[in-house]
Amino acid sequence: MPRLPIFRLGKQPEKLPPPELLGAAPSITLEGLSVGVDNLRHDVSLSPRFVDAARAQVMHLIVRYGELEGLLAAESKPQNMAPEWLRAAAAPKTDRTTADKSDWKPLLTELHLAALNRAKKEENISLDLLARLAITKFLRLEMQVQFAQVLERCRVLLKNYEGIRHGKAVEYRERVAAFQVRKKIILRKTGQDLFETIREIEKETLARTRRSFFGGSGVSEAGTGDTAANADSAALGSYGLFVNRLAFSEDGRDDYLCAEHYVMLGNWERDPDRYPRLQDIVWNFIRSLYGDETKSETIDSWLCVPENARTLVGTGTPDESTPEGLAQEERLAKWVRLLEDEQVIECVIASYHTVPLLSEYAPRINPQQLKNALISRPECDRVERLIQEHGKLSPNSLYSAVAKVAGCRGAERAKIASRFLQDFSLYHRDLRRLETLISALDSVNVVTTEKVRELSRVNGTLYEFLLPDEQQQQPERDRVLRHVVIKADVRDSTRLTRTLTEKGLNPASYFSLNFYDPVNKLLGKYDAQKVFLEGDAIILAIVERSGEPELAVSRACVLAREMIEIVRGYNELMRRSQMPELELGVGITLQESAPLYLMDGERQIMISEALNESDRLSSCNKRARKVMEPQAGPFHVYAFQSSDAGESLNPEDSVISYNLGGIRINEAAFRKLEQEISLVPLAVKLPPSVSAEKGEYKLSSGTVPVDRDIFRKIVVRESRMPRINPEDFSVLGWTDRTYYEICTDPGVYAALEKKKAAAR
Repeated sequence: MPRLPIFRLGKQPEKLPPPELLGAAPSITLEGLSVGVDNLRHDVSLSPRFVDAARAQVMHLIVRYGELEGLLAAESKPQNMAPEWLRAAAAPKTDRTTADKSDWKPLLTELHLAALNRAKKEENISLDLLARLAITKFLRLEMQVQFAQVLERCRVLLKNYEGIRHGKAVEYRERVAAFQVRKKIILRKTGQDLFETIREIEKETLARTRRSFFGGSGVSEAGTGDTAANADSAALGSYGLFVNRLAFSEDGRDDYLCAEHYVMLGNWERDPDRYPRLQDIVWNFIRSLYGDETKSETIDSWLCVPENARTLVGTGTPDESTPEGLAQEERLAKWVRLLEDEQVIECVIASYHTVPLLSEYAPRINPQQLKNALISRPECDRVERLIQEHGKLSPNSLYSAVAKVAGCRGAERAKIASRFLQDFSLYHRDLRRLETLISALDSVNVVTTEKVRELSRVNGTLYEFLLPDEQQQQPERDRVLRHVVIKADVRDSTRLTRTLTEKGLNPASYFSLNFYDPVNKLLGKYDAQKVFLEGDAIILAIVERSGEPELAVSRACVLAREMIEIVRGYNELMRRSQMPELELGVGITLQESAPLYLMDGERQIMISEALNESDRLSSCNKRARKVMEPQAGPFHVYAFQSSDAGESLNPEDSVISYNLGGIRINEAAFRKLEQEISLVPLAVKLPPSVSAEKGEYKLSSGTVPVDRDIFRKIVVRESRMPRINPEDFSVLGWTDRTYYEICTDPGVYAALEKKKAAAR
């Protein structure tokens, strides 16, 4: 009998405004992390031992829920040829030890804790979020992979029974066919098993450890994903994305999951209770309370907090003794009327009464058919016929459920409407979390090939999450902090090649014997690596890693000096033999970051801005050479600012460089050199030069440790850049720009030694 309205005498209580609701929007942000080699995703490599254990666990769950344990135990050769982890996963229960069964959960916990410890060490919680994303993505993909592998193994096994139409052959074919048909159910049960394990370790260990490391700010508590938990800001943080019942489902639209933990909604186009339509109904209800101008984004955020539903309509039995209870009663009545007007209340009631029927009738009968049978006579007749066809099933439970749905009236209907609003809000929240999670998974690349892993590792973009014992076994790779590029460019190589060819000589052997071979012998001495080699130039690099002496620039300067001296020595021999001489220009550039690499087959190719800059520093303008060579004096590097430069030009485009037998370094390299070694101001008398006549340079000297008992002197010249007329190179003034040279002229070092001798 419907409940009659209660008429109260006297002054009616003042109508309360709708309550304030909490809002939350699932999100995840990875800050301070480098993108991988594809410049789109973060490269992640997971522990090999964890990967093997996870594959074995997923395989075991699929075999168990697919009811294939006995079938796969009949394998012979295919099983023996399979990897150890695969054989262990498919082994009969009697052959698997307790230790094997318990390996999975401890390894999962260890890996998560290792990621948390690393995040704490580097003070970046995004590292832990990245590890969680990578593990989730790996498990989601592995469910599909392992199902396909189990199916393939079954097909291989069935080939042994081809042509046999009785006994085990028939049984095996039926079981494999049922396995294929039940794919969605098997993957759902496997995903729920994984979810339960993750939720357990979150509650037991991870949540408390995370709070200990990072406090409560920006970190979620251990959510359950299947109850209307307290909706504080912490529970709606990024970690709620991972402790979500829908996390291992394909799209969150699973009838069984919804029926057991939320509310089963319609799936067919004709169903009035499909999710989009019910969402519109809920939004209309909220707008009727808070105004039509309420934004969709605001309502969406309110629905992501399930406790808001309880705040609005209570539990279905509001307390009439309080103003808020009366307001809830009024809002609940309005909600029930809206569901009735939209003709969905019967579907909602039927959804809840369908749940007890699933264990008896499903999967033989589709859950949606069962639900519709409770409210539609034609559908009920159809389900009755299906029950009769199976023979062993009884329709009594179906009849009882039909009677309960038909008899749901008054207060009971209000309770179900109240429960539905909370369950729908919970489902909406977890669906939004799943959408956010899937979007975030697209930003993670779980590396599975050694080639990509090594390429990402050398580029410094690989995030490896290993178990503690694996971290101890693996030699620690020191992080590259910075790198120095050295380019030695042969002057006028075209003319030199032509001259040698005209004399009937081999230019290739000439360059090799007088330049490339001697330089190659120096690489090991200075821990330098060859980056690139071409006909008239060689490019070298020295990388500086954490934990090593920070001497990359000073060692590069000494290496460049030795290269110049080697070529100078060979030129003495060439001069006596009336052979053409080699002329070099060297540029040294420091970049305060690790270089990047791409792979050409098995060969690594460096990518660095320092390559281009070192090319500019080693260059020599032909006009500058013609003018400066007769008057350069003891210095071999000059840089001029052209007066013809327009304001819109890049400042570097207006610089005219002279570098003949010299070493020029960029300003970053000079500042780093000042930190690496002690540079002492030097005052020596040198032959006059263009700069010396104006007194626009400073000299400094320092000692570089090359080996345990080997030290080399270097002299550094810092000079201001003059502004000149490019027609005659006359000096028009002096700019504020500076350039730097590592002196190579023997006269400079002779003057230095002479001054030291005089001081002694």
